[in-house]
Amino acid sequence: MTTHNPDNERIKRRYFAYLKEAKRHSEPTVDAVAKALARFEVDTRHRDFKVFHFEQAIAFKKHLAEQRGQRSGEKLSKATLNATLAHVKRFFHWLAGQPGYKSRLQYSDADYFNLSDKDVRVATAKREQTGPTLDQMKHVIALMPADSEIQRRDRALIAFTLLTGARDSAIASMKLKHVNLAAGCVEQDAREVQTKFSKTFTTFFFPFGDEIHRIVAEWVAFLREEMLWGNDDPLFPATRIALGPTRQFEAVGLERTHWSSAARIRTIFREAFASAGLPYFNPHSFRNTLVRLGQTVCQTPEDFKAWSQNLGHEKVLTTFLSYGGVETRRQGEIIRGLVASRKHTQSRFDDLVRAVAREMRETEPGNADD
Repeated sequence: MTTHNPDNERIKRRYFAYLKEAKRHSEPTVDAVAKALARFEVDTRHRDFKVFHFEQAIAFKKHLAEQRGQRSGEKLSKATLNATLAHVKRFFHWLAGQPGYKSRLQYSDADYFNLSDKDVRVATAKREQTGPTLDQMKHVIALMPADSEIQRRDRALIAFTLLTGARDSAIASMKLKHVNLAAGCVEQDAREVQTKFSKTFTTFFFPFGDEIHRIVAEWVAFLREEMLWGNDDPLFPATRIALGPTRQFEAVGLERTHWSSAARIRTIFREAFASAGLPYFNPHSFRNTLVRLGQTVCQTPEDFKAWSQNLGHEKVLTTFLSYGGVETRRQGEIIRGLVASRKHTQSRFDDLVRAVAREMRETEPGNADD
């Protein structure tokens, strides 16, 4: 069975270089494109792109809609279908302008990868952004043990995420020097920290009381004073695996290196919430909680602008559009409150009208006092 097509591989390499160097896309984005094209090639049995026919696109859409995710076992979501097909569509649109393909492909051929308008609306619909409550987050942290080095790291990790709202990829790459306890802030320097869009900004600790701050401060002090680590060592180091007493590989302490990815951070969150008897909330969901808190504590536009900048957003509109939706429960509370307020206002207005009418009757000719 054919596993690849040499001509396809060569033109794909050119396209990936174009995305990375000309369009300035990141490695994860290019990887997602490569995965989408691989799915298409498997469906066409690696047929040469030069012999593309629009019926291949129609068949691919049908087969893709029937596929199931390897982990969930469920059919691929509309969002996944839309993203996969969009990657393949853009590739064929680019391909139609390349030497050797111009005479064989039309730009309009790429349009056959479009989903229906209905499916696109489903795929791109805004969903409610959920996150744990402050009480839930503090409850999880309070229940986490802190006897071993690894346990202390895991507890400080979740406390730090609450204190800063930093993304998991940024946390995984942070060094000790990026934390300034005296100033109560974290310098997210894009030269060393994997921030979104490689932005550099300062995050001041969000106001969550002394306990959360103390956990993070004690962790930093432990690394500096007991472990004798320096500025360039990781803030949250990877786990060191070695042969244990049972002659089996097990976690034995901390490695003086960064995690290679943020996957382990998400695992720590999953295990912590499960141990507390709560549903899993990923690290990113903490940002939703922080935005909801900002909507209640910020009193002026300047307040919310500072809160937004603290999350790394250059524009307040980003905070509102991406995280600032009012959750359904709170939406109901606000509407019911407005109705109650309106009834109260109407009642006061009716009382005023009656008082004015009574005053007018009493001051009519013949009713006035002598």
